[in-house]
Amino acid sequence: MDVVVVGSGPNGLAAAVTCARAGLSVRVLEAQPTVGGGSRTLDLGLAEGMLHDICSAVHPMAWASPFFQAFDLPSRGVELLVPEVSYAQPLPGGRAGIAYRDLDRTVDGLGPDGAAWRSLLGSLSRQPGHAVATALGDKRSVPAGLLPRGIPTAARFGLGVLEQGTSMWDRRFVGDVAPALLTGVAAHGIAPMPSLASAGVAMLLASLAHTEGGWPIPRGGSGAIVTALVADLEAHGGQVVTDHPVRSESDLPPARAIIFDTTPRTVVEVFGSRLTGRAARALTAFPYGNAAAKVDFVLRGPVPWQHADVGRAGTVHVGGTRAEMAAAEAAVAAGTHAERPMVLVSDPTVVDPSRGVGGLRPLWAYAHVPAGSTLDVTEAITAQIERFAPGFRDVVVTSRCVPAARMSEHNANYVGGDIAAGTVSLWRVIARPTARLDPYATGLDGVYLCSASTPPGPGVHGLGGWYAARRVLHREFDVPHPPRLAP
Repeated sequence: MDVVVVGSGPNGLAAAVTCARAGLSVRVLEAQPTVGGGSRTLDLGLAEGMLHDICSAVHPMAWASPFFQAFDLPSRGVELLVPEVSYAQPLPGGRAGIAYRDLDRTVDGLGPDGAAWRSLLGSLSRQPGHAVATALGDKRSVPAGLLPRGIPTAARFGLGVLEQGTSMWDRRFVGDVAPALLTGVAAHGIAPMPSLASAGVAMLLASLAHTEGGWPIPRGGSGAIVTALVADLEAHGGQVVTDHPVRSESDLPPARAIIFDTTPRTVVEVFGSRLTGRAARALTAFPYGNAAAKVDFVLRGPVPWQHADVGRAGTVHVGGTRAEMAAAEAAVAAGTHAERPMVLVSDPTVVDPSRGVGGLRPLWAYAHVPAGSTLDVTEAITAQIERFAPGFRDVVVTSRCVPAARMSEHNANYVGGDIAAGTVSLWRVIARPTARLDPYATGLDGVYLCSASTPPGPGVHGLGGWYAARRVLHREFDVPHPPRLAP
């Protein structure tokens, strides 16, 4: 065997596809009975025939990622459905911030803050490739294609992060709608706000919301992306083995290279006796962040949002005003449960009616909680949604909660419920998982990391796997140029 990949999330499958297309023999080992890591879509038994996205549900980075653009998901039958409203932020009093895919329409709806919104995000949304290259590189080199024409975009991105990640974040806006709309996006980082890391998340995702690709939802669920990756891997001779946890070297077949789509600590557990003390300490010291708890709902109708356009959004950030969201994230960072937690909601039937079954529809929801929380957040999420959608309780048929402490049961990378597989901070965006010159190397010859614990971090973009696989091809197999990914 040439290459063994441990873990079948998008990064692991991206690494496997890249190596298999280079003509190598590849085997993917997955501990779970199903493939896909954070991009699985499964029947949870809540309603007959209904499928739920287990972790990720909305995929702006799957559209924007250089890996997936080269892989060409649409030509492989993956239909990325784009809502007219990328995301929405309901506010007290029946008001809401609405991020339409159309930037002009968004600007018009923000009144006196419309021009400020355009100046912050307009140029980035017109040059999404440069914005993505700036944010989603390997953090060790200048991304290809950024020089020279991408430098102005990179500079605007950096200035926006500096502004929105510091005490200057309120200087641009005069009202409360635009700042709340941007803060809801920043909250995807599950980090204190303002902070440079959360501002980086906000600048990238908010700018992608106004591009052609928007914030798409795959028809049939996130698992469609995984299905396409596995099909390509198998077409090039690779194989996936499920129900195969890797806890020690004895669980691995002989291979010239091993790529872990896992947390760094898994590498230490498997190879601890062979790693130098310094390497083992560095990998073990990689910190994990705060968490999300998941609730899957089954509804008998749409969420009755007070503001009608909120119901047209693929993603809704339910946290209220900027001040309320910052307070909620500060509570989580301090290790306590916020009375009104930050909640993320997605109704896939907004763009994909096929997800509904027998008049019922799935609703995806997360609440941010302290790491390791055992709290059932069903009531907290329900109460938050009810604030902005009175009558929501009446459309709920059933639900299932997975507390943060149990998130790792379906994905071992989610330590304590940390769905980012590591703290999201400015330092840990760069030194992810360590400050090594090569962030994918582990200190052990032939053994590499490619998970969300490596650059560029969390998200369904496949880039950690792609960057790691390119190093494997060059160093272990003397293949200097990565293979084509197109069908």
